[in-house]
Amino acid sequence: MAEAATGFLELLKSCIVWSWTYLWTVWFFLVLFLVYVLRVPLKINDNLSTVSMFLNTLTPKFYVALTGTSSLISGLILIFEWWYFRKYGTSFIEQVSVSHLRPLLGGVDNNSSNNSNSSNGDSDSNRQSVSECKVWRNPLNLFRGAEYNRYTWVTGREPLTYYDMNLSAQDHQTFFTCDSDHLRPADAIMQKAWRERNPQARISAAHEALEINECATAYILLAEEEATTIAEAEKLFKQALKAGDGCYRRSQQLQHHGSQYEAQHRRDTNVLVYIKRRLAMCARRLGRTREAVKMMRDLMKEFPLLSMFNIHENLLEALLELQAYADVQAVLAKYDDISLPKSATICYTAALLKARAVSDKFSPEAASRRGLSTAEMNAVEAIHRAVEFNPHVPKYLLEMKSLILPPEHILKRGDSEAIAYAFFHLAHWKRVEGALNLLHCTWEGTFRMIPYPLEKGHLFYPYPICTETADRELLPSFHEVSVYPKKELPFFILFTAGLCSFTAMLALLTHQFPELMGVFAKAFLSTLFAPLNFVMEKVESILPSSLWHQLTRI
Repeated sequence: MAEAATGFLELLKSCIVWSWTYLWTVWFFLVLFLVYVLRVPLKINDNLSTVSMFLNTLTPKFYVALTGTSSLISGLILIFEWWYFRKYGTSFIEQVSVSHLRPLLGGVDNNSSNNSNSSNGDSDSNRQSVSECKVWRNPLNLFRGAEYNRYTWVTGREPLTYYDMNLSAQDHQTFFTCDSDHLRPADAIMQKAWRERNPQARISAAHEALEINECATAYILLAEEEATTIAEAEKLFKQALKAGDGCYRRSQQLQHHGSQYEAQHRRDTNVLVYIKRRLAMCARRLGRTREAVKMMRDLMKEFPLLSMFNIHENLLEALLELQAYADVQAVLAKYDDISLPKSATICYTAALLKARAVSDKFSPEAASRRGLSTAEMNAVEAIHRAVEFNPHVPKYLLEMKSLILPPEHILKRGDSEAIAYAFFHLAHWKRVEGALNLLHCTWEGTFRMIPYPLEKGHLFYPYPICTETADRELLPSFHEVSVYPKKELPFFILFTAGLCSFTAMLALLTHQFPELMGVFAKAFLSTLFAPLNFVMEKVESILPSSLWHQLTRI
């Protein structure tokens, strides 16, 4: 409520600034019109009678000219505001009020001191344009039978799209099959099973393969799609581990005997890594987090070159659950490197750790009075870096947008990655006192730092324009896809457009119905000048007549 009240007050102050600016502009032109065109004397003692006589002698043409002039002025301001917004991505009046006028009214821009030109290796190594959007396997993807299917049973909605499941089928064929599968009957059956589009046909083929011998990939398929609970899936994965470990050891001894054996060993390695990873994820789901961390660490030590699986992201999430922040920092120091591709997990976890150091004592009001400390500046810069990498995440973390089940594939920097990150990490942000408040106060300042138009970035390469299309393919139809860059029109452009339309309508009505609008205009002006008349009468009654005469002569 406090943040909402602060935002409302800031908006109210901006409205007051803009309204006074517009009113003074209109009155300035009106006074010039009165002085230089009508030659109305400005002596104070004759002012009231002159104004009264002037109002009584006004014709409808004057009201048409007045409202038309006001409409013209607001139209010119609107055109200038729109041009400035198209070129620089922000409102000119908003920028002036934030930078110069709002501090005079007691307001503060929480991000005015955050526009530092911090240098980072990412700005040099990642400036190149990305020709197409690459879709990645979600490191934290759920289990189809135990989680996705249960969602379908409860809601009747399909959480996975056909495109997403088709990508998974291609992944399974790549990782779990090889050209020599036809030499082993069970593997030959599973090679066909991975191509099946019907889930029941895949499950039946897996049971058929198990009737021949212990097939690791058959157990994988049953654990993923037939098991209805995580405990059942873990039991099947343990059976898969026993079968997959034997195949791996046999193929390891023969891997240098030819290309065929090399392919088999590569396939068996992928199967073994997949099984161990999913076993660690089962342990994490069942609450055995320390066991899951140990399994993930052992897996990363045993297969250090298989970075394509992004096991470190699973490890980061488990360590955050344990609140082992020192271990989280150690993992980030290894993987948050210039040469490695970034992800929302890397960027936002780094921001969370830096926010944790200052968030419990952070106050926007206190920061406005004394300025940001070094630690607070580092936290804000980390948040800006994370938001620039993926601008969709804050709305999910701040619960401004509802979450859905994450897809099996994600698009880095896209809405799908934001959903996958927030689905698992929202609890970790809530656990750190004040972290979400700091994010709420600072994340929107990122958009003022990013160059606009987005042909170039600030810390990363330019935001790809193809994310919307890919995300709509990955995410279900009932979800409203978050789109960026899609800058909303500033309040001042909408306000000026409404003001221009209103005054133009008044001019048209005055031209069509001059007598009726004249009555309304005289009543309005009389009401407007009533306080002034009252003040002038009081002043005349209080001040001596001689003093009043001298003031009128001046």
